[in-house]
Amino acid sequence: MPTELVEVQRHLDHAPDRVWDVLGDPGLYPRFVREVASAETVAAPSDRAARYRVRFCLGQGDPVADHVEVLVNRPGEHLVLVGPAWQGGHLSIRLDPDGAGTHVHVVLSLPETLTAGTAMSSTWLRKRIRKALGRVDDHLSERVTTVSPTRLEQTARGQSTLTVARILARAGVLSPGRPDRIARQLSALAKWGATLVGGYRAAAARVPDGVALIDERGKLTFSEIDLRTTRLANGLAEHGVRAGRRVAIMCRNHGGLVEATIACGKLGADVLLLNTGLSADQVADLVEAHRPIALLADDEFAPLFHHLPAALPWISTWTTEPVELAVDGIISRSRATPVRPPGTAGKIIVLTSGTTGTPKGARRRNPPSLGSAASVLSRIPLRAGERIMVAAPLFHTWGLAAVQLGMPLHATLVLQRRFDAEATLAAIAELRCTALIVVPVMLQRIMALPERVRARYDTSSLRVVASSGAALPGPLVTAFMDAYGDILYNLYGSTEVSWASIADPADLRAAPTTAGRCPVGTRVGILDAAGEPVAPGVVGRICVANEMLFEGYTNGTSNEMHHDLMVTGDRGYLDADSRLFVSGRDDDMIVSGGENVFPQPVEDLLLTLDEVADAAVVGVPDAEYGQRFAAYVALRPGARLGATAVRDYVHEHLERFSVPRDVFFVRKVPRNATGKIMRRRLVELD
Repeated sequence: MPTELVEVQRHLDHAPDRVWDVLGDPGLYPRFVREVASAETVAAPSDRAARYRVRFCLGQGDPVADHVEVLVNRPGEHLVLVGPAWQGGHLSIRLDPDGAGTHVHVVLSLPETLTAGTAMSSTWLRKRIRKALGRVDDHLSERVTTVSPTRLEQTARGQSTLTVARILARAGVLSPGRPDRIARQLSALAKWGATLVGGYRAAAARVPDGVALIDERGKLTFSEIDLRTTRLANGLAEHGVRAGRRVAIMCRNHGGLVEATIACGKLGADVLLLNTGLSADQVADLVEAHRPIALLADDEFAPLFHHLPAALPWISTWTTEPVELAVDGIISRSRATPVRPPGTAGKIIVLTSGTTGTPKGARRRNPPSLGSAASVLSRIPLRAGERIMVAAPLFHTWGLAAVQLGMPLHATLVLQRRFDAEATLAAIAELRCTALIVVPVMLQRIMALPERVRARYDTSSLRVVASSGAALPGPLVTAFMDAYGDILYNLYGSTEVSWASIADPADLRAAPTTAGRCPVGTRVGILDAAGEPVAPGVVGRICVANEMLFEGYTNGTSNEMHHDLMVTGDRGYLDADSRLFVSGRDDDMIVSGGENVFPQPVEDLLLTLDEVADAAVVGVPDAEYGQRFAAYVALRPGARLGATAVRDYVHEHLERFSVPRDVFFVRKVPRNATGKIMRRRLVELD
């Protein structure tokens, strides 16, 4: 027996066709209805029987998955939705012209079996419907209901000392211990600050015998790393490395990169982290632009250095044969005299992804306090003493962040020079790793392993799997958590802003494509081109404020700022529950037939096809519509799929301007080390 009908009527000062643009598209409901976490099309929107896969979130309970079907669809007039589990219930939205505006009549009927034991009383439902219609009105009126630009600078930019202390205490960073070791720990932080050097020196004082790092060469304790990096710093000083100079480092994931970075930090030298996927010409250009005093690199990259100045010393960080200049040799013959802290701490320069051009050097800000670590720990529950496998490249912002987070946690870092999906699972099982730091393509490769292979390894020790560096496809999110449990976290950020938001497992279960919510001490604004906040549900420029915004590019330029918010270059929106969604890069968006469309939803959709191993979608010129999409599809071994089937599949799920006119089948979609699509190389494939 259905509950009593819930009716809500409201006048909106907007023409029926404008109101219908929102209320007639259930896929937009999460932007305006807090209880609708996600709504994905599973049948053509033009079909009278269009169906949507939805997830409802009520209070603190788990998301409820359901399907909604369009029973009545009279554009601009009447929409009726029904659900298979509703047992006669329905949602009816009727629009009638009302002067210059629209009279909206909403009728909701739900069965008692669905509302029993929940907060969904008739009164509560009316309030939620009125709230949603209010957000729709704000959206259509372009009325800003969030913080105004004049208040942005007045808002607290950081987090209170008490909040930081609580987070650090919960993570075990602040804990009782031997008074003498605590004193030495605090002294190290006072001298060196919350830098990589300060963190490792403090850890050496607090837990000297704790295992700091495990790689293919063995284990190193915190005290051993402190001693080795002091000797390395003294040896590098003899090669001209000192405060104000730059040192280039090009390493795979192993202890040599960590030690080299700490040693340069002890001298106050800046470190330029080179991407291991660079070409010889790119390495030469970056060396020319940044003028390092020395190059520390693995032997395998030697063929890339033939264009470099002969006077630039190259010190090997990983070698299989004895060489004249190698890190271990310098450490063995250099003195252990303590290095005095420099007047100005050195900086770490991380390269941008370079997906659309030559990578740029971005000067990373040194953390001003442990508040930066507390920010991430407020959303990702890492704890002191973790054993963290860092599979993400250490030269990337996310891999570097893992190293920086490991310091206050006195965590053991587990490193493998090259990522291999099965070897990663084997190491987790053998070493009982409790956390895994990855980029999305690594999760894809793990899930691509046959189930029987994955089942060989006991990964039950894992509490946290944290991904960043590129978009995390929704189907991958659900498949991974179904296989390994609700332990997945998705951090959205960039080299320039560090982090913006973090999605925890509850967010990802509710809305698999979300970028999550802001951690403590971080704010996100959705702004228009003039820097003004946009109305609810509107796609705009994602801008971020926190204490770790980068200091600018090494070429003297920086990102656009609006008050204390930095423009990321991405576009997105906030849903009704304050979750952030990233629609795509500003320069990836195309205008086709007057419609703004992004490639990310098309790429995510193509990845749901069983035959597709990978996909990339880019905009190309179109004589009729201005621009259109072209899709590059890599098939799984032995799979067969035609271009027409690809286009039909996209047309069944997305609007017509998202359908790729051109479909190219390629052996492999070009991606960089962090999994981002190298769109500039797709033209070469074509």
